[in-house]
Amino acid sequence: MRMKRAWIIGCLLLAVIACQGCKKQQEEPESTLLYEDEIEDSDNYIVVGFAQVGSESDWRLANTQSFRDTFREDKGYYLLFEDGQQKQENQIKAIRNFILQEVDYIILDPIVETGWDAVLQEAKVAGIPVILSDRLVEVEDSSLYTCWVGSDFEEEGRIAGRWLKAYLEEEGRADEEIRIVTLQGTLDSSAQIGRTVGFDKILRQQENWTMLDRGSGDFTLTKGREVMESFLDLYDDIDVVVCENDNMAFGAIEAIRAAGKTCGPSGEIIMISIDGTRAALDAMAEGEIHMVMECNPLLGPMVEEIIQRLERGEEVERVQYVEEQYFDASMDLERIMESRTY
Repeated sequence: MRMKRAWIIGCLLLAVIACQGCKKQQEEPESTLLYEDEIEDSDNYIVVGFAQVGSESDWRLANTQSFRDTFREDKGYYLLFEDGQQKQENQIKAIRNFILQEVDYIILDPIVETGWDAVLQEAKVAGIPVILSDRLVEVEDSSLYTCWVGSDFEEEGRIAGRWLKAYLEEEGRADEEIRIVTLQGTLDSSAQIGRTVGFDKILRQQENWTMLDRGSGDFTLTKGREVMESFLDLYDDIDVVVCENDNMAFGAIEAIRAAGKTCGPSGEIIMISIDGTRAALDAMAEGEIHMVMECNPLLGPMVEEIIQRLERGEEVERVQYVEEQYFDASMDLERIMESRTY
């Protein structure tokens, strides 16, 4: 299926309507429409609609840029981008717009796992393949989406837990009582669920580890700082802070400093983060974070390969994991950052 001339004209009409309602522009999710000078060649392009979570973190910005860099017009694509602003209703609306516009493929990075059955059924009826990126959905009919590409979130949590166990052993603290707090991501998102479950599996194997508290920082610096402030008010004896993304870690570091405490290899509190952005590695180099588990945001090329295989009529694997690694303060961070693109 390729984009029809009538659809493009409809897009132009939508653009006119959007301009008339420009006073409400800041309240609407970011969107991308086609321009009049692109009409003649439109049938030569693969049209991809991407419903993104939002722009809540450095990781998310790198993830969005990966798709923008991949699905370019000079490579034969039109990318219609919708910023969900961390609201599921915005993403559902975006998907329905993609269906009306008869796109060739829909990429969905779902904010939460549940509540997608109806709209994905609409995409299936329309014959539009849906590719899940980064996060998963929980649906009764698994055929509502073609495949999923992303990170093994549970394994990320397990690796963080295993690293902490090894680090405490190296420091001669294996038998100490270890008190932990966790800054969770957006509750009920795949990343939050997997990372929490993964770390908890290691936690339950350690009789001397205690999870004092968990709280959602919604993957943002501001909320991460707020949650950490509340933990510091409640508990005087925090040994470890596990942050389910880098931006919450940055907020936690601010709160720890403001409370007159220290973190990092030379500080009082062990800091663990998940994402692996350059900013987190910088914070590690500055002695504020012990360990960062990478969550690779560069998913655009993997999704493009899937689309190209589907274009050739080939089958694709239902689950595809991106390669990832962890970093800690003992590594050559300067060398590592030389090759980082995010």
